[in-house]
Amino acid sequence: MTKAIQIHETGGPDVLRWEDVSVGAPGKGEVKLKQTAVGLNYIDVYQRTGLYPLAGFPAIIGLEGAGIIEEIGPLVPQFSVGDRVAYAGVPPGAYAQERLIPWHRLVKIPDSLSDDQAAAMMLQGMTTEYLLRRTYNVKVGDTILFHAAAGGVGLIACQWAKALGATVIGTVGTDEKAELAKAHGCDHPIVYTRENFTERVKEITDGQGVSVVYDSIGKDTFEGSLDCLQPLGTMVSYGNATGPVDNFNVGMLAQKGSLFLTRPTLMTYTAKREDLVASADDLFEVVTSRKVKIEINQRYDLKDAAQAHKDLEGRKTTGSTILIP
Repeated sequence: MTKAIQIHETGGPDVLRWEDVSVGAPGKGEVKLKQTAVGLNYIDVYQRTGLYPLAGFPAIIGLEGAGIIEEIGPLVPQFSVGDRVAYAGVPPGAYAQERLIPWHRLVKIPDSLSDDQAAAMMLQGMTTEYLLRRTYNVKVGDTILFHAAAGGVGLIACQWAKALGATVIGTVGTDEKAELAKAHGCDHPIVYTRENFTERVKEITDGQGVSVVYDSIGKDTFEGSLDCLQPLGTMVSYGNATGPVDNFNVGMLAQKGSLFLTRPTLMTYTAKREDLVASADDLFEVVTSRKVKIEINQRYDLKDAAQAHKDLEGRKTTGSTILIP
């Protein structure tokens, strides 16, 4: 037996229970992983609350982790017992001391990176990769708006976009977070709790607007984000921290300048193994070259996942957070 955080129903952080679980032996195409670190992400909250439904209960949530391969099932190429590996994406089950996972979702951790770094960067870092390099290809001279600029994805995105030659505008909730974002490449942090971010973006861009908005906030910022875009600009809605966007009139995109709107997910962008590996390789390159620094600003024991969720939802966290099994 081993331990994991399980949920037996959807709800608040109190549904997260530290329980004994049986993992078993790996089947065809699977490995058994002894986890050394688990990443905390807002998508975990969506799974816990039921916004992103799970297959059934009891269930183990979480989509990101790192560890050491303990056992290998039949038909597993490329990996060996003892390999240090990391992953981000389906299937869920990261909130555990040990787990089974399909081999094709794993990548080897470079020797220059620690397990903690890998667990803190895979989901947020590969999310940043597809957002900046594929959903909208950020170029030299672009001006972009990134919401939650002091969060896990935000801090990585500010650094990466700056390295690509973009001017970065970011929204944050406090002056402390504004300083943090600025130190990581955000040229113009906007404290949304006292400033109207749409008006400030127009001021910063001399009324021109930005090329692209990356919005993980959802309903509270959606319309304001559209108003920040220049004609033919791209709205990337990739999260729902304040709730999903409902009853959207698609004609608004025409009225506001023939805008583009997309709702991407990491799971789609890394569904093929070759895309997963390419995304991870790009991420490892920008981190090992020091263009991007991974900030692990919070650590919790995995058994204290409920408190980690409370702090995440309360916007008390910055950068990346890991859970230690």
